[in-house]
Amino acid sequence: MMLQLIKLELTKTMRSTSFAKSVLVAVFLGFLAVLLLSYLLILGLVLKEVIEEVFKTTDTLSVLNSYLIYFFLFEFMIRYFTQKLPVIELERFLHLPIKKSRIINFLLGRSFVSPLSLIALLLFTPFAFRVIAPEYGSQGAWTWLFSILLASWSLHWFMLWFKQKFEDSFIGLIVTFAVILLGVGSSYYGWFNLGELIKPFFDYSLTSIIPVACLLGLCIGMYWLAYSFYTKNAYLEDLAKEEEVRFVNSNFGIFDRFGLAGELANLEWKLIIRHKKSRTYLMLAGFFLLYGLIFYTNPLYKSVDGFSHMFVFVGTFITSIFMLQYGQLFLSWNSANFDFFLNKRGGVEALVKGKYLLFVATSAFCFLASVPYVYFGWEILLIHLATFLFNMGVVIHLVIYLSLWKPKPMDLNKGAIFNYEGVGIAQFLMMLPIFLGPYVVYFPFALLINQYAGLLALGITGVIGIIAGPYLSSFPVNKVLKNRYEISSAFRQEL
Repeated sequence: MMLQLIKLELTKTMRSTSFAKSVLVAVFLGFLAVLLLSYLLILGLVLKEVIEEVFKTTDTLSVLNSYLIYFFLFEFMIRYFTQKLPVIELERFLHLPIKKSRIINFLLGRSFVSPLSLIALLLFTPFAFRVIAPEYGSQGAWTWLFSILLASWSLHWFMLWFKQKFEDSFIGLIVTFAVILLGVGSSYYGWFNLGELIKPFFDYSLTSIIPVACLLGLCIGMYWLAYSFYTKNAYLEDLAKEEEVRFVNSNFGIFDRFGLAGELANLEWKLIIRHKKSRTYLMLAGFFLLYGLIFYTNPLYKSVDGFSHMFVFVGTFITSIFMLQYGQLFLSWNSANFDFFLNKRGGVEALVKGKYLLFVATSAFCFLASVPYVYFGWEILLIHLATFLFNMGVVIHLVIYLSLWKPKPMDLNKGAIFNYEGVGIAQFLMMLPIFLGPYVVYFPFALLINQYAGLLALGITGVIGIIAGPYLSSFPVNKVLKNRYEISSAFRQEL
């Protein structure tokens, strides 16, 4: 039966209308995966020397065991953002006369065939036989290596359950970053050393098979957890997550007074909540509001007189993060229904102005959410206010205008991590003027007078841009109208 399922997968792939394109993409991604895994293997071969050089010690095994927990925390984060779920494939098999248990075992097994499953193997196998085998024998090297591999593979099965249950929810994102912050923050702030707490377990695996047996049981348990969950929910109506209807259909009441543009802004907000990629951007924007903690608490950026110039960049980033993420794909979000706006009287103008309203509302929310940073000093609040005004008056127009350079179609239901649909060279280059723009205004006044004069110049420039907003917003509208047929044709291309 497994061979039959494999044959079905191969047949589906070869009969696809985009088979040639898929082969080319697969070859490129395969080459990239081999390249990255080769780097990991090279790192594994020199891991002993790297540890000796960084930690200035010859007891590399003790150091590595005390830091293994951080490898697993990093792997947890990587798997959360990159590991794919077998849900879409499951939908294609449920109607076939095949036992559900066999389908799920096949899909779970296929999900294990991934470069992620090789990371621990390539990184730690050379170290096990270079460092551990000479001292503890081959048995010690194998038991230590298998304890790491089984812990890594347990994460694989756990993540299949965790992502299917909590992916694209605030709970999943909060749990993910809470785990990372707990592990890293506990050591940084001196609460406790998580690595030292876990170290005895891996030390014990050098002389005993008991840790391997425990982790084998954990790996089997995690597989059973994923298998049970998918078996229980393997129905077409249960695979798609139900949304909170009242939340999904909610409007921003402030938009109602802006006519058709306000209606489209409300519609855009509903699309953000309903679709996977935009919802991921929204959740990441909430997390990046904590970005200031990296700089505002760092002694490296403390200044006896005034504040660090880097804080202007931080303020610009915090108060505009969602606008930057969502705005760089300005029209790509509407690629599936762009023709509707072309055929509606005033549709393009309303679409562009509706997005302006949405960007202003979300950026204002980011600014208000950043007000507690005043705890680190009133100058931080002034920085955020000045950069917020500059964002609303200048950056918002730069984002929208630059994003209109050859927009590309995209699928809203795909995830945001490592998904480059809709992204072109313009989306990468537009970051330069956006983040350098505030310094063009800030630095002349800050260097000639003082930093607060630079903030005042930023704020005044932003206010002028806000006043001139109706005039400045006409430029992207005219650009869309001028290139509407070229844009529409590009959006009709097959993804």
